[in-house]
Amino acid sequence: MTAVGAPRVSRAVDVDARAPRRPVAVQRIVAGVVVLAMVAFGAWSLSELDFGWSAVPTSIANAARVFSQMDPISFPAPGDLVYLIGLTIGIVILGTVVAALISVPVAWIAAANTTPVGWSRWVGRAIGALTRAVPDVVIALAFSLTFALGSPLPGILALGIHSIGMISKLFADAVEQIDDGPRLAVRAAGGSRAQEFWSGVVPQVLPAWIAIVLHRFDINLRGSAILGYAGVGGLGYAMKIAFGQFPTGYGRGLGIAIVIFALCVVLEVVSSTIRRNLLGVEPSGRGLGDRIVRRATRNRPAPTGRVAGGVTVDSMSRRPWTPRRVRNTVWSLAAVALVVSSWWMAGVDFDDIAWNQVVPTLQSFWPPNLGSHTFGEFAQALLVTVQVAFAAALLSLVLSLVVGSLAARNVAPNGAVRSVFRVVLVVFRGVPELVLAIFLIMVTGLGNQAGVVALAFGGIGLLGKLVADSFEGVPSGPEQALTAAGATRGQRYLAATLPQGLPSLVGNSLYLVDTNIRAATLLGIVGGGGVGFYLTNASTVLTLHGQVTTLVAMVLVAVLAVEGLAAWMRRVYR
Repeated sequence: MTAVGAPRVSRAVDVDARAPRRPVAVQRIVAGVVVLAMVAFGAWSLSELDFGWSAVPTSIANAARVFSQMDPISFPAPGDLVYLIGLTIGIVILGTVVAALISVPVAWIAAANTTPVGWSRWVGRAIGALTRAVPDVVIALAFSLTFALGSPLPGILALGIHSIGMISKLFADAVEQIDDGPRLAVRAAGGSRAQEFWSGVVPQVLPAWIAIVLHRFDINLRGSAILGYAGVGGLGYAMKIAFGQFPTGYGRGLGIAIVIFALCVVLEVVSSTIRRNLLGVEPSGRGLGDRIVRRATRNRPAPTGRVAGGVTVDSMSRRPWTPRRVRNTVWSLAAVALVVSSWWMAGVDFDDIAWNQVVPTLQSFWPPNLGSHTFGEFAQALLVTVQVAFAAALLSLVLSLVVGSLAARNVAPNGAVRSVFRVVLVVFRGVPELVLAIFLIMVTGLGNQAGVVALAFGGIGLLGKLVADSFEGVPSGPEQALTAAGATRGQRYLAATLPQGLPSLVGNSLYLVDTNIRAATLLGIVGGGGVGFYLTNASTVLTLHGQVTTLVAMVLVAVLAVEGLAAWMRRVYR
């Protein structure tokens, strides 16, 4: 009886085990169809935007003509350059600090384990999504109507409001991943919700919060150039003025673009140094700053928080001035001094605010309306923006698979090849894509096509790095088994490395599309089409602000759709 019944039990168990997997298998098939549809949409977008080789000869001839007429690359006078750099850094630092402070309460209500009530979590997430969807340059254009000409406050507030979305989202995600033990212990001891947060949560996520803020500072510095097109002073505004003086000003504009690139590298080094010394984290990124810091400190162990002799009750009560505590105090005081000096460098003056215009300006954004346009016109503009985003993402994906794969340790034929392609990724990531878009649009006059090239260029650096890191992190077992069976390097890549890294590749590609939609919105500011063109026109006129609300809502829907699709893909392929 047992021998006869055993197979029946085994088959029953197998059937039961397979039953829950059927919906997952169907979802994966659907997800695969969706991925193919997105690839097809990207290819269709390239054709709709007339992206092809036919325009290349004309563009090259036009660029050669411009280069032959423009003056040699030059830079502002030393005194003017120092002033512009100080003003730019001051605006970026203050904007990032504003976002970092506001993001703390937003993340508190957005995190599932700290939100006071269920509905407040959705409020926090909605605030983050909305501030991410509104381009900082549009906020700056709108604020410029209530501030004196040349005031840095529109730039500071624009960077601050736009940055809340990213910082609060990543901070809330970090809060949801903490060990709930300390927080629950504070609650069990009778602590309030505020005490739970500040005593049981913040100490665990403070390093992550600092790292997120530093990362956002790097992003804001790279994007500060576009604020010049909203009249915000600094290097971006000087570059806009130079590029507007055709063709003699192009040399000065290129010189300022070089300064922006060098400034990004220098401050990336500073950011990496802060992370290493303040957080005790060895820089592991592939950016140029992390590489320089790693090379300079490769023989030095990363700082640790261990106290010689162990931690005792007496040492905890006296809190001795250990080297780590001294170092952290010095870095903290330096950070405070830097924020104070940024206020002076930016020249903030609240007298620049036209207080009588604040309320009318805010009221002008409601209710949303179409103005003299139709919904079809706005929908067509949004479609162009999405087409640019998908077309650039498709080009980035194709090239990133090549460059990123050869930059992975387990794919590259040798260490030299891997190092070369890692450097290539650094170069791609080092050039701010919006600065490249500005230059390409002004030199070639290709509009959205130049925007696709610029976004694809920056996307290769971002997606290529993610591809390389994800391929290096796949389990090595299947690769080793194929190697032992005599498979070639190409067979091992196609049969083991790529299939295992495919879920990560899909998720990262959708993240790139999300980023590209926001960046493509800005192309209208610098001569492209799409939603950005209408946003630019509507942002500068008080009576047209209702159109800004309508357009931002449409962009928000597109961004949330991509985010929701990415979240569903991650669940399916998990």
